Amino acid sequence: MTDDPQLPTLDDEDLRQVRQIFEWTRSGHVEAIASFLRQGLPPNLRNEKGDSLLMLAAYHGRLELARALLAAGADPELQNDRGQTPLAGAVFKGDETMCRLLLERGARVDGRMADGKTAFIMAAMFGRTALMDLLVQHGADPSARDAAGWDGQALAQKMAAQPALEWFAARG
Repeated sequence: MTDDPQLPTLDDEDLRQVRQIFEWTRSGHVEAIASFLRQGLPPNLRNEKGDSLLMLAAYHGRLELARALLAAGADPELQNDRGQTPLAGAVFKGDETMCRLLLERGARVDGRMADGKTAFIMAAMFGRTALMDLLVQHGADPSARDAAGWDGQALAQKMAAQPALEWFAARG
């Protein structure tokens, strides 16, 4: 609620509906969200943590919902309050199909999160070699370093991500 008479106020029912929209996004109710989008729901609506609808769809593997949000103009680079992008969320979950969709729809392959990590660095940290291959195919720089100076190989070593270490070893 606000004390500024110029700003709209939300009553309990409005807040319940907004919470419901985010819950429907997490659970993948494509038709409900698509209906709201047609009625003017902003595709970049964010929750109290800064998670956009697309971030939640990407993180929870809701591919058809992500397609609908992107078609409605959702920004694939919109970061949440922790500096994470939808692509980073999909990489963290290991969702190759979602990563492909986001890359095809404008996610920057070497986009940086708040800590300087790229999607490739995250893929390496978690030993997600199929995603490492996909990201490199889309132009990711395997030697990119985060804000602390760590590259994917160093973080894979730190995280004991053996598949990623083998990936790096095979490529010299």
